[in-house]
Amino acid sequence: MSVLKGLKILDFSSVLPGSLATKMFADYGAEIIHVESTRKVDLMRIMPPYNDGQESYVHQYVNRSKRSISLNLKEPEAVEIIKMLIKEYDIVIEAFRPGVMKQLGLDYDSLKEVNPKLIYCSITGYGQNGPYRNRPGHDNNYLSVAGVLEHSRLRGKKPVAMGIQIADIAGGSMHAAVGVLAAALYREKTGEGKYIDISMTDAVFSMNALYGAAFLGSGHLPKPEEEILNGGTFYDYYQTKDGRYFSVGSLEPQFRKILCEALDIPELIQSTFNDSSYTQKRFKEAVSDAFLSKNFDEWLEIFNEDFHGCVEPVLTIEEACAHPQIKARNMLIEIPLNDGTTQKQIGAPIKFSEVEPTYKFVGAKLGEHTDEILLECGLTTEQISTLRKKGVLQ
Repeated sequence: MSVLKGLKILDFSSVLPGSLATKMFADYGAEIIHVESTRKVDLMRIMPPYNDGQESYVHQYVNRSKRSISLNLKEPEAVEIIKMLIKEYDIVIEAFRPGVMKQLGLDYDSLKEVNPKLIYCSITGYGQNGPYRNRPGHDNNYLSVAGVLEHSRLRGKKPVAMGIQIADIAGGSMHAAVGVLAAALYREKTGEGKYIDISMTDAVFSMNALYGAAFLGSGHLPKPEEEILNGGTFYDYYQTKDGRYFSVGSLEPQFRKILCEALDIPELIQSTFNDSSYTQKRFKEAVSDAFLSKNFDEWLEIFNEDFHGCVEPVLTIEEACAHPQIKARNMLIEIPLNDGTTQKQIGAPIKFSEVEPTYKFVGAKLGEHTDEILLECGLTTEQISTLRKKGVLQ
């Protein structure tokens, strides 16, 4: 039995945070209906690159195992279809700007009249209240306002555009998933639903766990490359002779000793325990010089699987996919396609005993399951045909 079997979710997402949250639910057995608008395209569908059938690989990943229904949500009949669905699909996840779902008649207050046990999660950049509630934004904007990027940059350099969406995923998707599961547990105990307000800015602001807590407690303002984990010590990234990089995180004494021995600088083992900024700077320079003395592949032989000193190569995504640890954890999977072949995708990261994730199919075509879902709701083929002629359906 799947871990989340029995959870039924209507997913109104058209951007990454909500889409990835519901993908995680689908991976562990929840039933998801992706409610798509005929008037506003899901941004994940147009995210390049595309396969030969002109389907986005990103869309096929973040929307896997979800059925798709396509509705013109501005039509009253479409709203009635949603109200029929939430009698059974009693969890809603949406990521529109505040007020949009209310304009459509699909807000929490309207829908909980139909199903009082409704769990309704809204994911936005800044939340449902406050002066920025209606302000548009993206991942880098939320990280900026949350005070993350300033102390995460290099001294004298601009903040780095991240290769992953920290605010969207760690802020939006993950916190939404936790919120929905907490509300589902509460509902199981009390029979009551909940409204959940997820602000991606709130979420990443709360992730200032070290430097934020230190500032509020002591007034110490973290600055670029001056703290223990942002480049102020040897905990950092080091270039090799041929221009590749290794990460060094050997903070504990036993790991620093192993690091010094591997870099052939044993004379500096004791100096690494000195907390003076001068000594730390000297040691970091020595580590940097050592890495520049060998090529990437030469260091790989030294920092092999038997090395236990918290040093790892900075890999490309291609190299990460080939890494034995990634493979051993079943993080590369094959998802069925309609033609009988499969597509490689990233696997589900949470491992449960005696339960495997559920991978049904890649992200569906727009409205692929509309008729199937409406027939389940009790509509006839004639009624569905009429709704389609009126422009209610795709």
